[in-house]
Amino acid sequence: MNLMPRLEQLEKRHEELSHLLGQPEATNDMDQFTKFNKEYADLTPIVEAFGAYKGLLSEKSDLEAMLSDKETDADMKEMAQEEYNAVLKAIPESEEKLKIHLIPKDADDDRNVIIEVRAGAGGDEAALFAGDIFRMYARFAEVHGWKTEILEESANETGGYKEVVAQINGAGVYAKMKFESGVHRVQRVPETESQGRIHTSAITVAVLPEAEEADVNIEAKDLRTDTYRASGSGGQHVNTTDSAVRITHLPTGIVAQCQDQSSQHKNRDSAMKMLIARVHDAERERLDQARSADRKSQVGTGDRSERIRTYNFPQSRVTDHRINLTKHNLDEILSGEGLTEVVESLTTEDQARKLASMAEDTA
Repeated sequence: MNLMPRLEQLEKRHEELSHLLGQPEATNDMDQFTKFNKEYADLTPIVEAFGAYKGLLSEKSDLEAMLSDKETDADMKEMAQEEYNAVLKAIPESEEKLKIHLIPKDADDDRNVIIEVRAGAGGDEAALFAGDIFRMYARFAEVHGWKTEILEESANETGGYKEVVAQINGAGVYAKMKFESGVHRVQRVPETESQGRIHTSAITVAVLPEAEEADVNIEAKDLRTDTYRASGSGGQHVNTTDSAVRITHLPTGIVAQCQDQSSQHKNRDSAMKMLIARVHDAERERLDQARSADRKSQVGTGDRSERIRTYNFPQSRVTDHRINLTKHNLDEILSGEGLTEVVESLTTEDQARKLASMAEDTA
């Protein structure tokens, strides 16, 4: 894969942007300034990595000249040889970093997410597991300095969730969370199981990039809004006003509802966030299916019906089936901290597949 022409082009563009942003009139059009500033920031790590790569190539050339020079004394040649060996080792590593920088970035990577966790087969045990997984994500968010806000929840009497929907805000949330969509399976002995038999339950997780109204074509005439009286589990927190809100997107039949906020206005805002994210996600899925060949370069498909991971409590084992990764630190993963290593493995595998695809395209 010949990277140089592409990298030189990006370096030139980075210089152009630096010049444009330095002009006094640059802030006259704030939208244009913001656009240029973001492009400049996105290109900066690539250009810096390219500079380091070119520096290594230059150093290699200088050392080769020194080693081939008959006038270089023996001690200098020995030092030069050591440096040369180190440079030879560093060049492919630097080139690999450059290739990763050149992988087309997912336009949604920097977005916040709406995460939906739902209990599947397994009754109360599935609901308990849904609670475990949601708390894992909440702790994972905390580790990364993100903020988690529950938008909608349906708890059961055992302390689990039939369904919970939350918004996670922070830097690069979707980039780290996007591989979590799918079916998560648990194998453990329920507390109510007197015979010590292992039960298998499942939940589904959907991670949707938070979208703005401008991202999707949603018109007021395409929406139906219903209000109803909110009620908590077991009759708790019963609301005496119609503060709960359900919004239906008529063209797609997609529905979002919220009753957990303190007012009808806040419930409407939360329901609208969920609806926009779901409509946006449905459109992403439609486009992904249309570009089915590209999906081969992704880790999994994001399909909610795809079994992606198994959590085996008796063996303290977590297996991600997409990349054949097995870890034996289940408690650490469920605490949120150990999930980072799993996410990094998924990201690395995704990058490797995309690099292979790029190499095929340029072959």
